[in-house]
Amino acid sequence: MTSRGKAWAEVVFLRVLAMVADLAIVAAAYLTAFLLRMNFLAPQWGWRAVGCSFATVATVHLLMLAVCGVYRRSWRQMRMTEVPRYLVAAGLSVVVLVAMRFAMESMAYAYLRPPYTVAAMTAAFASAGMIAVRFAWKHYCLERQRESGLLERTERRFDNTLAARFLMGKCVMVTGAGGSIGSEIVRQVAFAGASKILLVERGENALYEIDRKMTAMCPNVAFVPIMADCGDEEKMDAVFEEHCPKVVLHAAAYKHVPMVEKNPEAGYLNNTQATITLAGLAGQHGVERFVMISTDKAVNPVSVMGKTKEAAERALMNFNRESTTSFAAVRFGNVLGSSGSVVPLFKEQIAKGGPVTVTHPDMKRYFMTVDEAVSLVLQAASRPERAIYTLDMGKPVRIVELAESMIRQAGYLPYVDIPIVFTGIRPGEKLFEELDISEKSCYKTDLAKIYITK
Repeated sequence: MTSRGKAWAEVVFLRVLAMVADLAIVAAAYLTAFLLRMNFLAPQWGWRAVGCSFATVATVHLLMLAVCGVYRRSWRQMRMTEVPRYLVAAGLSVVVLVAMRFAMESMAYAYLRPPYTVAAMTAAFASAGMIAVRFAWKHYCLERQRESGLLERTERRFDNTLAARFLMGKCVMVTGAGGSIGSEIVRQVAFAGASKILLVERGENALYEIDRKMTAMCPNVAFVPIMADCGDEEKMDAVFEEHCPKVVLHAAAYKHVPMVEKNPEAGYLNNTQATITLAGLAGQHGVERFVMISTDKAVNPVSVMGKTKEAAERALMNFNRESTTSFAAVRFGNVLGSSGSVVPLFKEQIAKGGPVTVTHPDMKRYFMTVDEAVSLVLQAASRPERAIYTLDMGKPVRIVELAESMIRQAGYLPYVDIPIVFTGIRPGEKLFEELDISEKSCYKTDLAKIYITK
């Protein structure tokens, strides 16, 4: 069965399931109404007649709900603007049942129509129950809706005790501090007990936001906002001279493959040359540990972005041969929710009603959460190896399946409510990223799931 066929089969199944749930709610409402109407005594015409009457009530209620369009949307899409549909359906149900009672006055038809009060109370209880259940389900789904749930593996958890001990009381420089990953690094480094954090960021608004938030969150830490390009040798030399950082966590980089492919000179200057400049200054000023964030695209790179990061990795490893500073790199997969991830793009497209654009149906990528990414940076910072670290990120995720999962999380059905279209592979992209953590390519560390590239 095709993806579209499966989607429509799922639509039918979910609508039938919703009707069954509503039938149970109507049954509970009907029984409650009858017990209240009869003062919790058995009706004089018998429970069999009550049961037959329920068949009529249930049929009328479900029919009115369908007429009012209640079953056009999934429960996750329940909003206050949908409530009038349920109230109108309840009102129409009462009108139809009262009309049936007028048309069938004889007691011989008692099994076909309930008393007026029972019809009214059933409608009120049932509509309230349906609305409450749908909002409760939506709230439950929203509580469970985390980006880590998009991974096809268990999220990695690391004990950052040693990292916190290493960073305690130190001055730490974080480049790209206003970015999605850099800002999380700043937050965790602050909580680890660093005495001073240099926020290096060339974007004014991003620098303002991270400085404002962190100053309010951690008043005991000295945050120094530095609006500068980390490749500006003169400026950064002055920063090292004034503040003497002991740890540098280098997160600043261009990471959008298509953009760097179209602007290779800028990609080289920012990803490679700026790293070399910063690493050289770190060595000159006696920095203890320098950790650069790299990418899985640096493995057998075909894109300009991947090649610039691979060149930066090689430069760092060369610095290790001649410097007392310990240099390392950490290879990331795609970080869920980061500015370079497809997740924010898919969220934006879903919010607009689609379509969601995927380059190729077989496109696969490795993904990790922001918590995993930052934990890996802190682990690398506190370890002694002068090496390239890689996280075991499990199996790669098909991008089209990620899109389908996000559409479902938003309360829609892929291919039915939100279309998915394939736009073709862009320049510099691979179908599959290579991440070899086998014994021939990597050493295992004493920490599970963290490897060192040979």
